[in-house]
Amino acid sequence: MVYIDPHIHMVSRTTDDYQRMAQAGCVAITEPAFWAGFDRSSAQGFYDYFRQLTDTEPKRAAQYGIKHHCWLCINPKESEDIGFAREVISIIPEFIECHTVLGIGEIGLNKNSKNELLILEEQLALAERLNQLVLVHTPHLEDKLKGTQLIMDAIENTSLQPNRVLIDHVEEHTVRSVLDRGYWAGMTLYPDSKCTPQRAADIIEMHGTERLWINSAGDWGPSDPLAVPKCQVELASRGHSKSLIETISYDNPLTFLSKSGKFKVE
Repeated sequence: MVYIDPHIHMVSRTTDDYQRMAQAGCVAITEPAFWAGFDRSSAQGFYDYFRQLTDTEPKRAAQYGIKHHCWLCINPKESEDIGFAREVISIIPEFIECHTVLGIGEIGLNKNSKNELLILEEQLALAERLNQLVLVHTPHLEDKLKGTQLIMDAIENTSLQPNRVLIDHVEEHTVRSVLDRGYWAGMTLYPDSKCTPQRAADIIEMHGTERLWINSAGDWGPSDPLAVPKCQVELASRGHSKSLIETISYDNPLTFLSKSGKFKVE
């Protein structure tokens, strides 16, 4: 069954992973800008990273027939130094018109700090000014609920429309509030944390499929680039229809990402 992985950090994966994903049915991915496994020492490091996301990774993906798109930002893990963060933000407009850039992301909060919140607000303002979609990172810590609420409050102080914002890494205690406030929600399928394929299937059974997607993240920690097809198998094993599985793993990401006007699967 074909699928889209709408949030995966392929800079942390080998080319063999692209091959395995294609063999499992992946036709397109989107890669948000995020942490590189270490804190970068200069804004030039982000300039090179943005070049990698907009040039190198699409070429690697194309070898296996996968369409690669990306999002640009400075991530919350590297947002404590406000001057540094602002320097990185100033680079983004140079890349934003690239035909594979879908919007601003993944922005959000990591430790729910004052500086992180300030840089989140400034990147929301950038998305507002440039009329971009937004992909949001919510904290992995025990204060995920508080962080998610802070992020939604910040968004609602702008003119950004909730149906043009995807709030990712939702779990059982945050998904309902995100959906009830009109946002799209993403479940990140980690082997041991965030949301396993089994927990994601439970959430789908409880909350339905409207404005909800699944993704693997596939980043520097324990993660699985084949988590989306494994969740498809989990749903099928519970007797869910092919239509429901296609909705959560293909149709929903296609609907949201197409709001950018740039996303293509063919």
